[in-house]
Amino acid sequence: MSDRDAAFEAYFAARSDAMRGTAYLLCGDWHRAEDLVQQTFTKIYLAWRRIHRHEAMDNYTRQTLVRTFLSERRRGWFRHESVGSPETDPPARSPDLADDRLVLLEALVQVPPRQRAVLVLRYWEDQSVEQTAALLDCSTGNVKSQAARGLATLRGLLEEEKVR
Repeated sequence: MSDRDAAFEAYFAARSDAMRGTAYLLCGDWHRAEDLVQQTFTKIYLAWRRIHRHEAMDNYTRQTLVRTFLSERRRGWFRHESVGSPETDPPARSPDLADDRLVLLEALVQVPPRQRAVLVLRYWEDQSVEQTAALLDCSTGNVKSQAARGLATLRGLLEEEKVR
């Protein structure tokens, strides 16, 4: 095994779980999250010898992950298809069984992809407005407006959930 491969393997082992968590927040599906992480690290591996600052890889990896997710959404590669007949009345949720985290994750998946990417980077990954703008290759004003819209959408979805 070459030094290049060993360095990449060590980086993958150290960061793949964190990136998988971020990917899950972006897409809301563990299988798709795994695919996104695999695509991301494949791209990273192919560029590994051209990367000189391996100590600053997290931002590059995050950027690649988010761009892969957004690109996939634009291409329409992944579509939700309903199979079977929908239930007429969904089962009532018991307040004792409601898990706030699951409710939040279900709502987050319904936020538009670009807004969701901003929310995940800003509030899950704890990136600054400037860092998020650099990762998404957009202006800081765009990040602020996408964050405000995304939070408003998320709040609306969570309000709807309370009404149910």
